[in-house]
Amino acid sequence: MSEDMSRRCFLKSGLLVLAVAITPGALVLMNVSPGAAAPATPFRPHAFVELDADGSVTVWVGQTDLGQGTHTGMAMIIADEMDADWNRVRVRTALAAEPFKDPEWGMQATGGSTSIRHRWDMLRKAGAAARLMLVQAAARQWGVDPAACTTAAGQVRHPDGRSLGYGELAARAAALRVPADPLLKNPADYAVIGTLRRRLDMEDKVQGRTAFGFDFRVPGMCTAVLAHPPRFGARPLSVDADAARQVRGVLDVIPVGDAVAVCAESTWSALQGRDALKINWSEGSHPNLNDEAVNAELLAKLDGPAAVAEDAGNAAEALFAAATVVESVYAVPYVAHAQLEPTNCTAHVEKDRCRIWAPTQGQTAAQDEGVRLCGLPPEKVEVMTTPCGGGFGRRGEIEVVTEAVTLSKALRRPVKVVWTRGDEFAHDVFRPASICRIRGGLDGDGSLVAWSHRLVASSIMSRLWPSAVQNGLDPTSVEGVEGMPYSVPNRRIEYAIPDLPIPVGWLRSVGNSYNCFTVESFVDELAHAAGKDPVEFRLGLMEKDSRSHRTLSLLAEKAGWGGPVPAGRGRGVAVTQCFGSSVAQMAEVSVDGRTGVITVHRVVCAVDCGPAVYPDAIVAQMEGGVVMGLSIALHERVKFAKGGVATSGFSQYRLLGMKEAPAVEVFIAESRHPVGGIGEPGLPPIAPAVANAVFAVTGVRLRELPFSRDALKTAVA
Repeated sequence: MSEDMSRRCFLKSGLLVLAVAITPGALVLMNVSPGAAAPATPFRPHAFVELDADGSVTVWVGQTDLGQGTHTGMAMIIADEMDADWNRVRVRTALAAEPFKDPEWGMQATGGSTSIRHRWDMLRKAGAAARLMLVQAAARQWGVDPAACTTAAGQVRHPDGRSLGYGELAARAAALRVPADPLLKNPADYAVIGTLRRRLDMEDKVQGRTAFGFDFRVPGMCTAVLAHPPRFGARPLSVDADAARQVRGVLDVIPVGDAVAVCAESTWSALQGRDALKINWSEGSHPNLNDEAVNAELLAKLDGPAAVAEDAGNAAEALFAAATVVESVYAVPYVAHAQLEPTNCTAHVEKDRCRIWAPTQGQTAAQDEGVRLCGLPPEKVEVMTTPCGGGFGRRGEIEVVTEAVTLSKALRRPVKVVWTRGDEFAHDVFRPASICRIRGGLDGDGSLVAWSHRLVASSIMSRLWPSAVQNGLDPTSVEGVEGMPYSVPNRRIEYAIPDLPIPVGWLRSVGNSYNCFTVESFVDELAHAAGKDPVEFRLGLMEKDSRSHRTLSLLAEKAGWGGPVPAGRGRGVAVTQCFGSSVAQMAEVSVDGRTGVITVHRVVCAVDCGPAVYPDAIVAQMEGGVVMGLSIALHERVKFAKGGVATSGFSQYRLLGMKEAPAVEVFIAESRHPVGGIGEPGLPPIAPAVANAVFAVTGVRLRELPFSRDALKTAVA
């Protein structure tokens, strides 16, 4: 990328540019006349279609490419409504700007499985409006009724068989008024949506042409690494940088908040310089923090004051009167994001502008930070989103943006900040650890009449948006408990925040990722206590023909639930309802009684996400969610010691290996429900499905993550 290229200037004669803006009142379509000068600011519509004179279509999106196929899916929606030639469609990532903000969130960010589900109507209208304008342009040229014309594969066709390519019509169409409410296609007429299409980003990735943030370079750039505090709450009391400055290639040593940056001509020089620093750190806020202290604090909060998230009926009375009461305690540890590409950001601060290149999930947050640090208006802070090597919510954080902009401002040159793998583990914002106590009551017929749930988990919102925590309740922490797909007449959900300094943040599926494990494992315990089949017990608690009911029914059919199970194996199921979708999974496992090793042979997954825009990506996301969730269930745990993080790399933080990955079968429901998310819902059900399958084959209940081989071996013996 040229250092002097400042903005996306693409408007020229012969283009049709269709813009879409989201306003508080409605979705507004607009166009820019051909020959118009490019605006002097990076502000663009929320999404738009660029049609070139050669007939090629560019779809500009403000969402981050995290490898999930969203860019292709968004282009498919527009291309289908537009009747564009798919072979001539491409996607480009837009700058951070007001019109690209999420219409529901009010900020430009990629997360929560919202890229398509929050933009479904807008994308369809953009494509439909472009198609209608092109038809009108052709009809005027031919002197016929637009209603007599048809469109297909990037052409408008005359009733007599003649045709004009979209590129030929671009200039004429650009002069027309954009229809405010274009007629959308009937889903039965979709030709691109729901079909198998090539990923628009795949060729560049396979050929090694994709430049991730870690690969990005600009002329005159230097590299910086930082020495961050080794303990929570620590700060540098003194810094001796003499030896670091003597390292060949080191340019400067600069404090950034509670960290110390070493800036150098190369990454190696910066790392050598950091190793040479002599820093005297303070003790920190919790110098004696270790795994035992963390567990003790979580357990302590299981009793005492708590916020009430839900209180329906009278759970206490119903439990007292129940024929059978089941009680269990579940625990999950802190988990790291462990994304493949380490955290990085490149920034160049000049007198009248600031440019930021980052694999970020939080464009608005990054832009706001540039505004704060540089004192520039938002239109002078350009955030260019690079492809990401994984994110899972971690790249919504902006501390690396703060570091890069601060250092570029100090050095007056482009600076690229890179984190090492050790930095990633030591300074992650982890998925919260949690512990919960659940009590369920069954009547004489084995029907569930009461549910009492006390949950302890660190609060994400307390760090990011404290105002969202009302009366001690963080709503993200109780996701998956509140909103579970089951009807229970008497239920009480309580939540308590532990006093721990460990920072927590979004990780794929957020609260659902750990609460689904506890809820679905406990539902299985209740089914066993009631003497009922786990699938039938769940279906009996769901509203008949609801989204979750239909998804679980589809799973049972496709997985052959109730049929013969191979010798030595057990099957378990679990369901989640989150991010606008429903997912049910069945795991088939065996357990080696000598070693305690769990082998997951087969996973069957059913998903209802509404209209299945890009089936190939849906299957891939379900497979990825299963693998990531299984890795967390079998292996992942962050450890603490001496006031900080003890885990320093993958040698101490095992991930699922290829030989451990099961065969995964995915079935997409034919849905009549609204469009839902797909990136997050595939992760939560796998851990409880495996735990329930282990119980089916061994009779042993697993109530703690990651599953302990030693405990299982002992229990089986």
